[in-house]
Amino acid sequence: MSKIGLYFGTFNPIHVGHLIIANHLVEYTDLEEVWMVVTPHNPFKKKSTLLENHHRFELVYRATEHYPKIKPSDIEFKLPQPNYTVFTLAHICENYPNHEFSLIMGEDNLNSFHKWKNYETILENHHIYVYPRISEEKHSHQFENHPKIHLIDAPIVEISSTMIRNGIKHKKNVKPLLSNEVWEYIDEMNFYKK
Repeated sequence: MSKIGLYFGTFNPIHVGHLIIANHLVEYTDLEEVWMVVTPHNPFKKKSTLLENHHRFELVYRATEHYPKIKPSDIEFKLPQPNYTVFTLAHICENYPNHEFSLIMGEDNLNSFHKWKNYETILENHHIYVYPRISEEKHSHQFENHPKIHLIDAPIVEISSTMIRNGIKHKKNVKPLLSNEVWEYIDEMNFYKK
């Protein structure tokens, strides 16, 4: 059984913060690989600034090319929308029976995890690796000492895709926040300029 961590995100665009966290998880936990699962349009996000699914997948593909333990995944593109994580997990487990899948999420998501569809089922069947976020909220939550929830001492990276999109729109140099391959594709395709 290979242990795979699933890191979900719109990755609009993927930036060095995402890579730092994914890499930390494969190097410092028992996860053997991290799959960056590019999520299709999220019903809670404004769609206007969201690149097409295939472009965001291409960015993740380019960003992870030189990291053999980090892989891009478009598995959610084929699932009916709107989709819930619990369905994606069931689908992935069915298609990859020789892998054990865990969820990767930020501490901010853990605070609202009890509102997720069928979160009990997720917890019953999967471990959850939680990376730290700077946040005003108190971190005591109902999952404090849950045996399936692992709080990871990963670096705290406060870079957001929104900040990068706004930077590009206002002609700022955001290159240090992106891997070269990602920056080149965004620049070549004129993404986020307006």
